[in-house]
Amino acid sequence: MAFEAKNFLKTQTERPGVYQMFDAESDILYIGKAKNLKNRLSSYFHGSGLSLKTIALVKRVASIDVTITETETEALLLEHNLIKENRPPFNIIMRDDKSYPYIFLSDKDTWPRLSFHRGKKHYRGRYFGPFPSSQAVRDSMSFLQKMFRVRQCDDVFFKNRSRPCLQFQIKRCTAPCVGFVTEEDYAMDVEFTQLYLEGKASKVLRELECQMESAAEKLDYESAAEKRDQIAAMRQIQTDQVIEKGNGNIDVIAAVISSGDACVHVLFVRQGRIIGSRSYYPKVPLADTVAEMLEEYLPRMYLDGFGSRPDLPKEIFVNASIASKVALQHAIHERLGRAVKIREAVRGFRAKWLKLAERTAEQNLAAKQLSKATLEKRFASLRDTLKLDSTPQRIECFDISHSSGEAVVASCVVFDNTGALKSDYRKFNIVDVKAGDDYAAMRQAVMRRFKRLLNGEGKLPDLLLIDGGKGQIGEVSKVLNELCIVGVVIVGVAKGVTRKSSLETLIVWGDPHRIIPNPQTRALSLIDQIRDEAHRFAVTGHKQRRDRRRRTSLLEGIPGVGPTRRRELLKYFGGSKEVAKASITDLMRVPNINKKVAEAIHSSLHNE
Repeated sequence: MAFEAKNFLKTQTERPGVYQMFDAESDILYIGKAKNLKNRLSSYFHGSGLSLKTIALVKRVASIDVTITETETEALLLEHNLIKENRPPFNIIMRDDKSYPYIFLSDKDTWPRLSFHRGKKHYRGRYFGPFPSSQAVRDSMSFLQKMFRVRQCDDVFFKNRSRPCLQFQIKRCTAPCVGFVTEEDYAMDVEFTQLYLEGKASKVLRELECQMESAAEKLDYESAAEKRDQIAAMRQIQTDQVIEKGNGNIDVIAAVISSGDACVHVLFVRQGRIIGSRSYYPKVPLADTVAEMLEEYLPRMYLDGFGSRPDLPKEIFVNASIASKVALQHAIHERLGRAVKIREAVRGFRAKWLKLAERTAEQNLAAKQLSKATLEKRFASLRDTLKLDSTPQRIECFDISHSSGEAVVASCVVFDNTGALKSDYRKFNIVDVKAGDDYAAMRQAVMRRFKRLLNGEGKLPDLLLIDGGKGQIGEVSKVLNELCIVGVVIVGVAKGVTRKSSLETLIVWGDPHRIIPNPQTRALSLIDQIRDEAHRFAVTGHKQRRDRRRRTSLLEGIPGVGPTRRRELLKYFGGSKEVAKASITDLMRVPNINKKVAEAIHSSLHNE
């Protein structure tokens, strides 16, 4: 089956990230990075202007996985790690797969050296990186040279000096080659350099601040000024390497559930590097929360699945707390002979790894739900579940949102067999309805929507979904009867006792009404997806209306009351609440307010 690019691209983000293209056998064809994933992926599916190699690649693509990153630099580093691990055929043909550069700090002698390194790591010392380019390494080394003055010359040059070189003259080196610095002071500079490259700049700053204060107390103002300049320079430079940090072997697992479907995204971190990632789509019909889903899925993943590999991680990070964590740790140890720790509360760069995996799971699940094949199966399942003569081509769903009756908003979302039709979505600000009367609010929204349809705006739906029971769909049926609209199937979605999204009952309006207590899974997941979207759209509209109302003065919109009179009223009474309590006589005491204007204000504020 050809890759469904149109529906896939609908769900893509404009954030940076990495994409992996797979063929029909799930083998990786190509790995790429993008500053804007949506734009980059769209470029592969243009009708013209593609190279022959790109056309050959696209013809073989059966699926695409994406991994979202914080920055383009992180995407570049992750792309490099994935290519080195997987060696995709189109990457080898189409790009130079060179090694990324590092900063190397030697530790074999009294005067360690800082240098640029690319290639195998066979020298004794510390390697920091990788960096996205050689220029990034040189920029970092230039900053460190100014800050801490650790030598960067090669060993042959260093051993044959009889006097300081130019680097000492321009204050880029302390000239250890001729003994211009003590071993203790040089060791401190090396230690600061190492701490900074390890991401512990705050520790360096604290030590420099102490040294500055100590020098000032000793009246050594030149040294204090030097430390002050170092502190100022460090505060301007902030580094945060998310893609590679430390040397841990970790599986980072994030799960998400939406409309009855689930996605688990796994980042495989080995020696501090993300060497791979993959999304899995388990079937978990009874799981209502991420914790419940992980509770069921993790044992299969590690006790029966890929957990038996020799590179089993030392730690597993998950995005929800699971009750059987300790039991699972013991089971893995007994079965595989390896101690593995499961953690959900992580901080720093590890929390960023977890967030990255969670965002990617959300993205990939949305893409899967909108794939054409998935939608066609769900629509067919809905047709069979409701025993319709034909597959519905257009579905509309209504929902109501408010806060204790305030700023009531109704939403109407539209789906067809290609997914959500957002251009056809509508919001209705509900007015003149008693607070909390959802029946009346639903009646008003449906009336306004279908009156527009009678006037030629939009298309008539085949199926109308209502989030509610017989009372709600009864009101909707009355509206359609009043407007003489026929041919629309009305279905109510009633939550069960547990109110879980997988245990709803469907009520098909008619004479008599049909009640479907256990709908097919695919049909219910489609209904859940549409209902969730209607709820999201209604809540968004409600919040916007509520916030707009709260930012608006009670005095705005009253005939005859402009900015000047509003200021006078607020100045006189001290606030809009006091204005609302005032009588007509009290209002007339305010300058520029006559009896006619006072009556208009009083009437408006008291809804008379």
